[in-house]
Amino acid sequence: MRRIIKFTTSFFYLGHSPFMPGTLGSLAGLLVYFVVKDKLPVYTFSLLFLFILGILFSSEAEKIYKRKDAQMIVIDEACGMMLSLFLVPYSLWMMILGFALFRVFDIFKPPPAKAIEKFSGAFGIMFDDIIAAIYTNFILQIVVRLIH
Repeated sequence: MRRIIKFTTSFFYLGHSPFMPGTLGSLAGLLVYFVVKDKLPVYTFSLLFLFILGILFSSEAEKIYKRKDAQMIVIDEACGMMLSLFLVPYSLWMMILGFALFRVFDIFKPPPAKAIEKFSGAFGIMFDDIIAAIYTNFILQIVVRLIH
């Protein structure tokens, strides 16, 4: 079971990379987005599936890695990246802007993400990225409306 938890929460072991694991997790979420973007039911299912896996396994992953919100846990970044682009019309520029905004919000953690990050377990791991994704999606929705 430990191997399944590590495999899942590190998003196919991308979180074990010594080079920017959070960014790699976000890029993996972007790849999943790209594959499912035109199929809303599949997109929605994929997003919810990642979220549920993150909630179910992140607390155990913290115990396995023996540290709070270990950098190896990147399922939250993959899920957050997908939520960032949810219901945003596809374009390469929106993908790039969404990725950049999500990474900025994920790194700098605007309120209430900073406070939520302090919680241990799945809540702290997953929901700071969900907040970053909501901020990102909100800005992208404004940009889409301004462009059109």
